[in-house]
Amino acid sequence: MKLQTNIPLSKQSNYLIDYKSKCLLLGSCFSEHIGGKFKYFKFKSLQNPFGILFHPIAIERLITRAINSEFFSEEDLIYHNERWHCFDAHSCLSSNKKEELLNNLNNAIKATHQQINESTHVIITLGTAWYYRFIEMDKIVANCHKIPQKKFLKELLSTDKISESLNAIIELIRTVNSHANILFTVSPVRHLKDGFVENQRSKSHLISAIHGIVESQENCFYFPSYEIMMDELRDYRFYNEDMVHPNQLAINYIWNKFKSVWIASESEKIMKTVDDIQKGLAHKPFNPESETHKVFKEKLNSKIEDLRRKEPKINF
Repeated sequence: MKLQTNIPLSKQSNYLIDYKSKCLLLGSCFSEHIGGKFKYFKFKSLQNPFGILFHPIAIERLITRAINSEFFSEEDLIYHNERWHCFDAHSCLSSNKKEELLNNLNNAIKATHQQINESTHVIITLGTAWYYRFIEMDKIVANCHKIPQKKFLKELLSTDKISESLNAIIELIRTVNSHANILFTVSPVRHLKDGFVENQRSKSHLISAIHGIVESQENCFYFPSYEIMMDELRDYRFYNEDMVHPNQLAINYIWNKFKSVWIASESEKIMKTVDDIQKGLAHKPFNPESETHKVFKEKLNSKIEDLRRKEPKINF
């Protein structure tokens, strides 16, 4: 008896990610989960240098800034709740000090500029088609920074507007890196604060726009994160207690699906070794001074050195 539906997936044999690849991950909080897996397994990657970005306009704006090396200035900052913020970035970059925030933002510009130029794969996760416009400045924001909602207008991006934004993102990347593979996915996180029906409208706009782009552009792909969560993991046991975010079991499941499609088979042996080392480094001994633990550390250090000889750029 079959108790689960499975989405057909096939390996992207000509465009796979291996330990020579460089990846840039941008977008909603689900890109943090996939990016966390890349970081854990020591792939060369940069994950959300501007923090979580939910909608395509925010991603397009920061890619434009990064490619043009358009640095932030004091005019781009706002002061709220005794902290400095930037409407173009997530609150994780915010600071009590104006200079520190500017430094964080402009370092992110430099890192993103370099990574876009060098990336073999750019992975973009879209979270929502809803966005907020700050009335006072008539500016679309990436994050509201807990400023009262009455100061914003909430609007829904049409499929056409999303398509325009995604086309702009692709063209921007192609101007500096014509060989990058661009992979889109839609976050399985449900934005229920927008409303149940509104969340579905939003996701449908994103999916429709992405497929129109992928079908018309070379080296552009779609990975069905959202569909895997909705159709293969259609049970609340795969959610956190908030019943909105996928739990670790779901994240691991979707990562394994991603790995089966996008990670080169020859890299899986290295991933296994990295996993063994990571678990060894996380091990907490009962007695750090024991002979048993000393032997364990020697074997672990030997395993790290063996891996470094094969993959010199992997560091722990």
